[in-house]
Amino acid sequence: MDLTEHHDLRSNALPWDAHADDLPPADTLPVRMVDVAICGAGITGAMLADRLSEQGLSVAMLDRRYPACGSTSASTALVLWEADVPLSHLAGRVGIDRAVRCWRRVHRAVRTLADHALHLPRAHMKARQSLYLDGTLLDADGLAREAALRAAHGFPSTFLSAEQVQQRFDIAPRPAIFSGDSYEVDPVGLTHDLLDQARDRGASLCWPVDVQTVSSADTHIQLTTDRGVVEARHAVLATGYERARLFLPEAFRLRSSYAIATAPGTAPLWRGPAMMWEASSSYLYARTDAEGRVIAGGGDEDFHDPDHRDRLIPTKAAEIAANLSRLVGRPVEPRETWAAMFGSSPDGLPAIGPSAAFDRLWLASGFGGNGVTFAALAAELLTASLTDLWDKDMDCFDPYRFGASRDAG
Repeated sequence: MDLTEHHDLRSNALPWDAHADDLPPADTLPVRMVDVAICGAGITGAMLADRLSEQGLSVAMLDRRYPACGSTSASTALVLWEADVPLSHLAGRVGIDRAVRCWRRVHRAVRTLADHALHLPRAHMKARQSLYLDGTLLDADGLAREAALRAAHGFPSTFLSAEQVQQRFDIAPRPAIFSGDSYEVDPVGLTHDLLDQARDRGASLCWPVDVQTVSSADTHIQLTTDRGVVEARHAVLATGYERARLFLPEAFRLRSSYAIATAPGTAPLWRGPAMMWEASSSYLYARTDAEGRVIAGGGDEDFHDPDHRDRLIPTKAAEIAANLSRLVGRPVEPRETWAAMFGSSPDGLPAIGPSAAFDRLWLASGFGGNGVTFAALAAELLTASLTDLWDKDMDCFDPYRFGASRDAG
């Protein structure tokens, strides 16, 4: 079995493809042992390399593709601290104390990311509010209870009635939770900015390099690639939605998702710089970007076969445009349409932590829907662990928290 799966992660042209010709040069494999080898040079790998190199560790990044062209390039990049599973629902599963601790840690990661990335030139990161509309998971009463629970624990959320939403945002009247501390970003631009910073500190970026096997010794990890062997004191699997099946439990599942983008200059279609999404298991979401596009998505499916996925793009794109048009009361004309693989988890939270099978091997798997947010979280948690400052919240995101065997994935 290969170390990680091989997938067709995305299809069609995306708004971020303007960066396709702006690639960092490929480095040769390191000949000396490095402190940390990172498998994957997407948003998660880039954030890890940036933070670890900032702490003075030697880092080698390895990717079978060119940087940021896998799942990162398909991201619609709503940088939210709110998880797909509502706080009230998570509290029912794990208890209110643990649920709040998980959410606070994610919220903190988003705030820290903003402090770290708002100045980066290609990231185009901007502060936004979020508008969480009623849906199949939470009706008006459920949203009111959810907002009250969040506010009671210090989260910046307020319940709005349907009439308040209509008046404030000039969209269809639907109850919602209005929250602060969210952001929009260009995911590929952010990745390249972070890679540049890491390389300026001495990190190596090796591509295309396919890591085929890993083996563990007392003092290091050995990674065998199609171009040679890399030795590192620690290794991190940041391979996005190409799962490391030997290490990642089956609870973290792959799905298909769909998105559209309008032409630049289309926005605004609603009042105020808010990102919108629904309290549903397969929800509509929408935001704008720095060039005035409207980017929207939804229509998630529980399969991940790429041929089946891509055949549905015209139908799904039309549905997303029609649903958004009904919400904003204005026509929505897609210019780009695409499909992508993404990962989900039972609690809407990622898999971050040490491998159960190998010492010195770590997982940074952003399953759960908020890829950029969870990349920032993984960078914080693993940087602390790899610099002997174990983060007390690491257990919240333990890859084996759903009861899978700790012997292997």
